[in-house]
Amino acid sequence: MSDKNKGFLQRADAHISLANEQLNQDTTQGEVSASFMYGAARFNAWMAASSVESAQDLLKDKDEIVEYFLNEYKLALEEHLMNHIENFDSRQ
Repeated sequence: MSDKNKGFLQRADAHISLANEQLNQDTTQGEVSASFMYGAARFNAWMAASSVESAQDLLKDKDEIVEYFLNEYKLALEEHLMNHIENFDSRQ
């Protein structure tokens, strides 16, 4: 595994670890999930806004930005759902 890929997975695991900690604080899975998605959307919007020169540029690119993040999320969600489907009987 490349160092770049390892760093990617370590960052993802750190986010998941925080979400798991929040589950232990009398919070439901749905509440943690909603906060997780909201935070990701907020960060990604900030990232997109910080990469353009003006509000007009951001507006011009808005649909493309949204489509990019929707597609990436869909790919990741489908991958992980398939992993759970394929390993459903071996979960603890």
